[in-house]
Amino acid sequence: MAETQAVPAAAGSIVRNRPLITLALGHFTIDLYAGLLPVLFPLLASRFGLDLKTVGLVSLAYSGVGSVSQPLFGYLADRFGTRLIGFALIWTAVTFAGIGFAPSFPVILTLAGLAGLGSGAFHPFGALNANAVITDQKRNAAMSVYASGGTIGFALGPLIGVGLLALFELRGVSVMLFPGTVIAFWLLYEMRAIAVRPAVRAGHARVKPAPIPKLAMAAVILIMMARSWSMSSIQAYVPTWYESLGYSKGFYGALATVITLCSAAGTIGSGNLADRYGRRAVILVSLILTIPTVLLFAQFTGPIAFVTGALVGLLAASTAPLLLVMAQQLMLGRAGIASGLILGLGFVTGAIGVPITGAVADALGIQMAMRLQVVLALIAIPLCLLLPTERSLQAAKRE
Repeated sequence: MAETQAVPAAAGSIVRNRPLITLALGHFTIDLYAGLLPVLFPLLASRFGLDLKTVGLVSLAYSGVGSVSQPLFGYLADRFGTRLIGFALIWTAVTFAGIGFAPSFPVILTLAGLAGLGSGAFHPFGALNANAVITDQKRNAAMSVYASGGTIGFALGPLIGVGLLALFELRGVSVMLFPGTVIAFWLLYEMRAIAVRPAVRAGHARVKPAPIPKLAMAAVILIMMARSWSMSSIQAYVPTWYESLGYSKGFYGALATVITLCSAAGTIGSGNLADRYGRRAVILVSLILTIPTVLLFAQFTGPIAFVTGALVGLLAASTAPLLLVMAQQLMLGRAGIASGLILGLGFVTGAIGVPITGAVADALGIQMAMRLQVVLALIAIPLCLLLPTERSLQAAKRE
């Protein structure tokens, strides 16, 4: 497999790193679509007479297809470069917009799956590029900035979706064609300078990849899967939960946005903390603190959820970029495949977890389904002991 040639890291602070901010903008846009999906659930359940388990299949179609395809796109990124990442965003924009005119639920599932394919291409391409334009000294913080672009997009998705559905009902989804295509063309223009290109084409010799530490990599993947399941389930069912409690679209749309915006803040904060104290320590502490926070969020509903939900967001999604960087370092020379693998398996677990959580909610109620998310954190905590330290990763890199 060919190595990829990284573009030089931009000088100056992270916020002045134009390639990184450009990639974060693309990440913001692609994740707008995923963020909009949960506010479709109440409308789809009402229009087509669906239960929570069935309507959750929309998330499974979008995230599942995107997840399964990510390792393949990661391989293609390592081998052929990332110049055409903008076309992945165009694909998602066009297919997602088609949901607005879908005549039946099976058609909606099909279009959601097709849109997810574009997401599956974008994420490993974007993560590989982000890895190439940041320095080792600020790698955790910089990757967190890139990741937060997607998180903010996901956070704004519910607010945008509530507005579009209130104005145009399901056909309002078609408006999402425009932000995706505009940003995609800008990304295609910018990628002329910052795209990762195959090293073989650039005249570099092939380098035999180092062996993968399987136990450490398995721990990274399993923790990512547990975090993704929990956060995806909470984000997916907050709108439906609060609608069943009699709250307005404006209330639960704002609540979903607060949870996800706070996860963006937690993402950036965790990156800075990891650069200072180490990734393993930050991941472990966030998992431990997640347990009481999720229980409080599930137990006390109403306006207090803006506080407890904010804390859930700060903790639950903050470690994803740290795990991504760790996976890229564990798979030296195969950063594209590492990105596709860690993101893909994380996303697919979240996608599968949504309908499973929906089935639990159908049987025991949404509140109990929310409480049970702490089980995933309890499973992930002992796995932290298998994660590599920064010192061990640097030693492996020198070898």
